[in-house]
Amino acid sequence: MNKKKIIVTLAAAISIVLVVLYVMSQMGGRPGMGPGPKGGKGPRNASAEHAIEQVEGKGGRDQGVAPGTESQMRPPRQEQSAMKGEGAGSERQGNRSAKSGAPTGDDSVDIAEVGVVKVFPATYNATVKGYGQASATHVLTLSAQVSGQITSLSPRFETGALLNKGEVLAFVDETDYQQALAAAEATYEAAYVALEEERLQGVQAQDEWTRSGLTGEPESALVLRAPQLKSAQAALREAEQNVLAAKRDLAFSKISTPFNALVVGRSVQPGSYVQVGTEIANLYSADLAEISIPLSPSQWAQLPDVTMGEAPDWKVTLTDTMGENHWSATIERVEFHQDEETRQRRAVAVVERPLTLNHPLYFGTFLVAEIEGRAIENVWKVPSSAISQKQEVWYVDAQTNLLKKFTPDVYFEYEGFAYIAPINEIKQALIVARPLNNYLINTRVEPVVEGAGNE
Repeated sequence: MNKKKIIVTLAAAISIVLVVLYVMSQMGGRPGMGPGPKGGKGPRNASAEHAIEQVEGKGGRDQGVAPGTESQMRPPRQEQSAMKGEGAGSERQGNRSAKSGAPTGDDSVDIAEVGVVKVFPATYNATVKGYGQASATHVLTLSAQVSGQITSLSPRFETGALLNKGEVLAFVDETDYQQALAAAEATYEAAYVALEEERLQGVQAQDEWTRSGLTGEPESALVLRAPQLKSAQAALREAEQNVLAAKRDLAFSKISTPFNALVVGRSVQPGSYVQVGTEIANLYSADLAEISIPLSPSQWAQLPDVTMGEAPDWKVTLTDTMGENHWSATIERVEFHQDEETRQRRAVAVVERPLTLNHPLYFGTFLVAEIEGRAIENVWKVPSSAISQKQEVWYVDAQTNLLKKFTPDVYFEYEGFAYIAPINEIKQALIVARPLNNYLINTRVEPVVEGAGNE
């Protein structure tokens, strides 16, 4: 019996030693859970003592070594779970404190940076931009003025040819017209002879009336042959006009250009028979190119005043749609009536001898016209990107760094900049260069100056 008690006591002691070693190993293997195996008492030591007491309390019971030992070798689950939860909770709380800045006491919120340009009022010369097409001053459909067969054409009478004024394009058979001229000249000579004979007869009639001793005037004007003289004079004038008409018809048998012209189209061939009014060619006058530029009332407001009947002489820069070629021009005249459909008025620019320039200006070319306007004072120059899709401009209040907005009054736009009227008598402003659609009024931002709009 004593041996049995000794065995039980030894088994209990061994179990206690194993439990203590196990608990101390667990305390030393996890950080933040108190001191290690050599660090004094902690939560793990209290559990170990509790386990030892449980073992000692059961040591006097007659239960056998194996069951008692197995039950005391398992660590307390509730206590381990509590300790693990406490450690993990402390770690998570520490992470949240680090992220939120709680340990340092900093509760500030991130502020977005916004790119702005600094602007202030200045004076600028307005530049009015319009669009137009180069066209000829005169566009003519040249027609035949006599009838006959085309005997030959000028070798230069081809589409695209640039012809001088009076240059012959085609020849009409002139036989009939030469004959008509000869007949008219013969009639003229006969009328001239008849007039001279009538003048001589009149002189003789006057002499006979004087020698007759009769006084006063004869009862009929036929006595002195005055009406016969007038008839002969009228016949001579008619014959003279017939000669001129015959010469004109003969000249019209040579079809020529009425001005310096560009041949756009040809409608006859050698051997063609033409009548009066038959189309011969389509011609453009080549001395001037006109560009009619429609402008809105707001654009006219940016141009200097003009007096009716006077040439404005405004300078214009013309550019083709590719932006490769440029031409200088002047506004020759302005129209003083609005188009009924577009409600716009037109300014007409001219370019002299456009086809002979270093870079020819061809008729039909679509052009961008930039007209130098009047000087405008008290203007903000902002990037065109500063005007949002809602036609609003955002700016940063210099005192509070809060976002504000307004609807701008745009004078004109030119080369990526918009020239607008300042608001509220503000002398200097920080204009948001590229506003976003989700901006809200009175949002605090950090302005970052990217440049000056007035540069």
